[in-house]
Amino acid sequence: MTEIVLMSDPRIAAIPVVDSGERLLDVRRQESIAVDPRKEDGSGAFAHLREGVLARLVRAQELLPDGVRLLFVEGYRPPALQRLNFEKYADELRAEHPDWSAEQLRTATSRYVSPPEIAPHSAGAAVDLTLVSADGRELDLGTRVNATPEESEGACYTDVQDIPPQARANRRTLAAALTAAGLVNYPTEWWHWSYGDRYWARATGAEHAIYGPWEAGS
Repeated sequence: MTEIVLMSDPRIAAIPVVDSGERLLDVRRQESIAVDPRKEDGSGAFAHLREGVLARLVRAQELLPDGVRLLFVEGYRPPALQRLNFEKYADELRAEHPDWSAEQLRTATSRYVSPPEIAPHSAGAAVDLTLVSADGRELDLGTRVNATPEESEGACYTDVQDIPPQARANRRTLAAALTAAGLVNYPTEWWHWSYGDRYWARATGAEHAIYGPWEAGS
């Protein structure tokens, strides 16, 4: 079984960042990408990605079979929101496992929410997405987008086998297009893909990440 490296792994934090300075672009202005409103916020931050990430999503869409489209769910996540999400999920796990050490809690939390200082979403480098048919119907990929490991009994892990054959096939279709376009997957979340962040650098052997955390107003 392939080793799963979590976001909390010190090897990820040790990767340097040399930020390219690329701006964040609004995915909603790219007609070829369908955008889902479930994560919509007042500022529209959710619908933004670094320029290089969006270009690769457009390429991935071109590589999909006819009649299948990417459905963008969430991209940029402000650091303050990332911290809130991390702490909220950690609190849920702490309540369920009061005997866990701080390190156990951090590791378990990072299966689902990246530590704020590492988070690809806060760099504008990550995207949560799924597939839809030409008429906008979401395809079955085994779980809902953003299903927790607890809720899904581990079915959110990308390579899990205990899901329907069609769901596995759909995951392969998604992965083939995104991998060919240069993105990498976080293996505990089939829907989470990134480019240019520390996790991408670790997966591809790059010397450094090209996108670091982006604060509003930068």
